[in-house]
Amino acid sequence: MFTALLERRPQNVKNDVLSGLTVALALVPEAVAFAFVAGVQPLVGLYAAFLVGLITAVIGGRPGMISGATGALAVVMVALVAGHGVEYLFATVVLMGIFQILAGVLKLGKFIRMVPHPVMLGFVNGLAIVIFLAQLPMFQETVNGVSQWMSGSALWMMLGFVGLTMAISHFLPKLTRAVPASLVAIITVTLIVLGLDLDMRSVGDMASIAGGFPSIHIPMVPFNFETLYIIAPYALILAAIGLIESLLTLTLIDEITETNGRPNKECIGQGIANTVTGFFGGMGGCAMIGQSMININSGGRGRLSGISAALFLLFFILFASGLIELIPLAALTGVMFMVVLGTFEWASFRLIGKIPMADVFVVALVAGVTVISDLAIAVIVGVIVSALIFAWQHAKHLHINSYTDEKGSRIHELNGPLFFGSVRNFCELFDPKNDPDDVILEFKNSRVYDHSAIEAIDNLADRYIKAGKTLHLKHLSEECRQLLTNAGDLIEVNVIEDPHYHVADDKLA
Repeated sequence: MFTALLERRPQNVKNDVLSGLTVALALVPEAVAFAFVAGVQPLVGLYAAFLVGLITAVIGGRPGMISGATGALAVVMVALVAGHGVEYLFATVVLMGIFQILAGVLKLGKFIRMVPHPVMLGFVNGLAIVIFLAQLPMFQETVNGVSQWMSGSALWMMLGFVGLTMAISHFLPKLTRAVPASLVAIITVTLIVLGLDLDMRSVGDMASIAGGFPSIHIPMVPFNFETLYIIAPYALILAAIGLIESLLTLTLIDEITETNGRPNKECIGQGIANTVTGFFGGMGGCAMIGQSMININSGGRGRLSGISAALFLLFFILFASGLIELIPLAALTGVMFMVVLGTFEWASFRLIGKIPMADVFVVALVAGVTVISDLAIAVIVGVIVSALIFAWQHAKHLHINSYTDEKGSRIHELNGPLFFGSVRNFCELFDPKNDPDDVILEFKNSRVYDHSAIEAIDNLADRYIKAGKTLHLKHLSEECRQLLTNAGDLIEVNVIEDPHYHVADDKLA
């Protein structure tokens, strides 16, 4: 999976530093754009990109992964900023970081392993589409205060330089890997545009990125329960979105680099980064799949690549804003288009007809929800739908083999899992009125998984009691026997061969 992005280069200082420079150049317009989306000043996004990127690179759980201000968080922040102001945003980012630290301390990062593979495919495909759509405004221009699509020579010039950037990024690695191809492409296109004095939109046309070193800024909000009531829901949503995007990106980088990140450590790293960022006037952030792909594809493997990207970004803000603002947007757009091509899992089209259609549906569903809503909702929807499909499919596996033993007792051997999805089928398998007086329900080929199943067994026992029949349950777990209160003394179990496995049930907690 994702073999198009996998370049087996050794981790070294040169690769990490040059890759960090490439990432920093691409970070500038994205951080500015996401700040605009959130309704804050450009420097608020740039400071977040610097602080979150630096801290997560130093103490996070995934070397080589790039973090910063992201669109997934910005779209949630805009309502808070519009309704209460930017100071409440800073307080929210601090609380968001605390929630993320708690998630790491409680070791909740391990649950990212429960995300099914079709959801992962939908995640990367959806984000590739989102990254692509985010580049389309670069093909617009403002005429008499009205934004409209480019046409004529302006459009062809834009397409030409985007194509040149993509061509250099694609073909240069076939000649040499001494320097990141994306960096060479950005520098080449910039020099051509400046040398020919072409009229093209640049980073400076978006906003000025000049600024000072970020300073400590205590959020100017009342420290009371009313403030907590306002910011807590936003902080919880932002923390969840940030962790989901970060941990899924971590999983993706693990697969590409064939290494293992540490999800719980990443939760803590993201939390500390956002808490600090909130106290320095930043908008917070999380892992960025696009920038992470640029970094990995440019040879960045170690923590130094993320540290370099953050420090280069700070250098741009403090000293080189004038030079960075000269970079044509066409060059950065071309780099991001290459990220789109590398991120989208094209092999997913070949899976149609080779994997269950339910999994194909989940891939398409997650990708679609990612595009029209946000990543967190898409992943949650994908996991829920996958779980329901799993439950539906396994609910059909339950059946019984019935026979009469030498003593005249009717034995029903239950086969398959008994859980909430199969209890209805379970109840329909038995006919107490037409069974003999002595009935044995054998569980040696079945497992009881939840409280719904326990209640179904209890109800079945009650049906046999009302029919005047005796029901024996054999090879049932100890926990289930303890909870079958309604059956009373009519329950008979085989204690010697009873399996010792545990059922998740609140009564046992």
